[in-house]
Amino acid sequence: MDPAMLKEKLIAIIGQIQINSGLECPPLTGAIKPVESIPQFDSKVWAAATTILATEIGKPIPNDVNIFVDETTKLPRSIDETVAFVCELLKQQTEKEAVAA
Repeated sequence: MDPAMLKEKLIAIIGQIQINSGLECPPLTGAIKPVESIPQFDSKVWAAATTILATEIGKPIPNDVNIFVDETTKLPRSIDETVAFVCELLKQQTEKEAVAA
């Protein structure tokens, strides 16, 4: 998965969700942490953004995975960190599929 393309799609999705919700959206860069910086970006919005992203890239992202918060540290991820996490997650899924085949 191309990280630059994934980042572009993620930024567009977050921006569109904010527009559709009638909420303001700060300029979105790789350093922005959506959970901290975007108004009302909560667990309902995380799930929607994750589902839309999975649809856009044509790859499944498990529903029980919060791509916006680090499960271990419980700290919010930046957009760049989220992109890296999703790329690694998809890589692991591809490797599992290859082993199973």
